[in-house]
Amino acid sequence: MNLLEKLDAAAAARKAQLPEGVGAFGIPIEESYSATEARIGERRVLMLGTNNYLGLSFAPECREAAHQAIDQEGTGTTGSRMANGNYYGHRALEREFAEFYNCRECIVFTTGYQANLGTISGLAGAGDVVLIDGDAHASIYDGCILSGADIIRFRHNDPADLEKRLRRLGERSRNTLIVVEGIYSMLGDQAPLAEIVEIKNAYQSTLLLDEAHSLGVLGKTGQGLVEQTGLNNEVDFITGTFSKSLCGIGGFCVSNHSQLNQLRYISHPYIFTASPSPATIASTRAALKLLREGSSLRERLWQNAHHLYSSLKTIGYQLGPQPGPIVAVLLDNPRQALALWNGLMEHDIYVNLVLPPAAPEGKSLVRCSINAAHTTEQIDRVCDVFARLYSSIAE
Repeated sequence: MNLLEKLDAAAAARKAQLPEGVGAFGIPIEESYSATEARIGERRVLMLGTNNYLGLSFAPECREAAHQAIDQEGTGTTGSRMANGNYYGHRALEREFAEFYNCRECIVFTTGYQANLGTISGLAGAGDVVLIDGDAHASIYDGCILSGADIIRFRHNDPADLEKRLRRLGERSRNTLIVVEGIYSMLGDQAPLAEIVEIKNAYQSTLLLDEAHSLGVLGKTGQGLVEQTGLNNEVDFITGTFSKSLCGIGGFCVSNHSQLNQLRYISHPYIFTASPSPATIASTRAALKLLREGSSLRERLWQNAHHLYSSLKTIGYQLGPQPGPIVAVLLDNPRQALALWNGLMEHDIYVNLVLPPAAPEGKSLVRCSINAAHTTEQIDRVCDVFARLYSSIAE
């Protein structure tokens, strides 16, 4: 089978899962009206398929900052951070993120994906070991592959399995990077961070925590799971993205290890990628400022999340293990998931369809994302539609 035939085989596998004419993936958003509504085709839909957790995508402060940056600095940097793309705003955002996390060092990357890619591949190398949670994001897997280190998976959110694998490594555990996530993007569950930290310390390993989906969501000031658990000083490196709660594009890594700064000189995803545009950096700085100014958006987000989660559970749906901004409805097979997704779209509600192998444990998912801008009336409407569809899906 040649290279093109492999792509044909992948297309055939996708077609077998989705009937002809069903475009559940990569749907174009024709117009966006607000943080909660958009137009898809001729439908004005309620958006429950974004990661816009704090609802800041239309915040006046963020839009104004982006406009000013375009006027003053143009549309793009046209160069990497190592060449001509290292603007004042990039350094300012790094200082602000370091201050936000009370850390000594911060590096800003062009995307959240590259934050993991660049940090993991810079920290680990040939002869080292990276121990990753079995449900880790693709950027974590790819960072491990790029590093050349030995990759070992441990069972999802299973500290005992992590400890067993570290024990088997013997002295190599000191050259091991453990990678977990604050909130996992498919089921919305959280890492058992306290137990993982205890094991990490016992084996003198290094811990990286990806707060992509927990930044702005967890913790008293929105730092994420590290703040909620009070383990800020126990996690070696924290990565995250601007594309969820901060409604931009980009990523970061913060640490109290001064060695983080050396990644600027060895991390290919940092060195050889054009830096984030001035508008992106400016809007992200404005969003971070809004995040730091208070907890009202986070409180509203959690009210909405509990509302949707408890309502769907009462209806009878099988859900992810805990409430949060990601509410995953688990179905036994792709046919059920597709039927539910289609039913929701017919009622002008957009959610994410996740099929194997992307869905954990061979299940299929309809994945809802809640944000602080959703109204009680909107969530009630969603719950009403889910209730009406339940009997047909369960058959």
